[in-house]
Amino acid sequence: MGNTVAEKILCRSSQNDSVSPGEHVICDVDVIMSHDLGTLAIIGVLEDMGVEEIHDPSMAVCPMDHIAPSHTVEDANNKNIIREFVEEQGIENFYDIGMGIAHEVLPEKGHVRPGELIVGSDSHTTSLGAFGAAATGMGTTDLAYAYATGKQWFKVPETIRFEIEGELPAGVSSKDLMLHIAGEFGTNVARYKAIEFAGSTLRGMELDDRFTLSNMSVELGAKFGFTPVDSTVTEYVDEKTETEYEVKRPDDDAEYVATHRIDATDIEPKVSAPHKVGNVADVADTQGIDLDQVFIGSCTHGKLKDLQIAAEVLKDRSVSKDTRLIVTPASREIYDQALEEGYIETINDAGGVVTNATCGACLGLGMGVLGDGDVCLAAQNRNFQGRMGSDAAEIFLSSPETAAASAITGKISDPREVRS
Repeated sequence: MGNTVAEKILCRSSQNDSVSPGEHVICDVDVIMSHDLGTLAIIGVLEDMGVEEIHDPSMAVCPMDHIAPSHTVEDANNKNIIREFVEEQGIENFYDIGMGIAHEVLPEKGHVRPGELIVGSDSHTTSLGAFGAAATGMGTTDLAYAYATGKQWFKVPETIRFEIEGELPAGVSSKDLMLHIAGEFGTNVARYKAIEFAGSTLRGMELDDRFTLSNMSVELGAKFGFTPVDSTVTEYVDEKTETEYEVKRPDDDAEYVATHRIDATDIEPKVSAPHKVGNVADVADTQGIDLDQVFIGSCTHGKLKDLQIAAEVLKDRSVSKDTRLIVTPASREIYDQALEEGYIETINDAGGVVTNATCGACLGLGMGVLGDGDVCLAAQNRNFQGRMGSDAAEIFLSSPETAAASAITGKISDPREVRS
């Protein structure tokens, strides 16, 4: 019997001849990512453990992304603690405020390669499966152990496979596809499992679109989320790093706990209603809901393509006077590219607010916090109650195209109708 991608990477990392689902293995970790909130907590655990020197500073990557820049004295002091820790430990892969969101910064700076094992202090570390890495989020204690030893234990997950065929219709994106999956199969369909996305739809997708699927795999409960590794991926990685790597692809006779087949040509623009990602409906069924705020950003939708789509929708149009539009690039590099292409100017001219690269409004700690009774349509990954601020606010999820179109009308709207 052949092996899945997850099994092959965990076999390599544990230096075993073979691994099987349900087996527990101790693995050598290739990269540890800890952002500002995570690193601060890890420092405390390492002190409690009596660890004065981490195992290997070169494997650590520390981006300051969640609250960037600081908006309280307490956070400013906490970030100074992190800066001191980074200097003391000799961590060279440190990215201070403004560089961007961890899951974008890591591949941009050459810290992600196919076939490697990556652990991070953020649940959306699964994003890096778009580059063929087995990447997952972990808690503070587990990451402190990885920092101290360079190792981590894993239960080898079963794998489910989504085979997606056909071309997505105009106005429909990989975000709509992911919301379709969440609504159709439920948000526990991949609980402690790996996901492999495959099929002709994936082969035709740009890397930014694949990233959305790996990113939101965790919203389906997944431990890892993989999209295909082809020349689109390897050419990107080869531009960013000279480190050798070995791509891990599934065997033809790999065993899956389930295989689901989806016809992409039938998918409509989707919206996820409060307060669960799985509360999915067609945009047509939610049109007309008044919006106080629209957000396009986060690790899911702060990509250059997302800003391009927003700018194309907004060009020569204006944001509704009753609605706030906040757009947040995922990295400084993306911000610079969007500036050069004119996307920033177009969004500004339409009445949108473009922020620096940060997690920002997505997690409700700055750059667009929602107040009581606010209704927001967000091109991001989660719509949990209180996620963006007030527990009395409501968050709907959508694609960037639906979000930009809805910012113009001030109501949830079908992007195909607004752009026609």
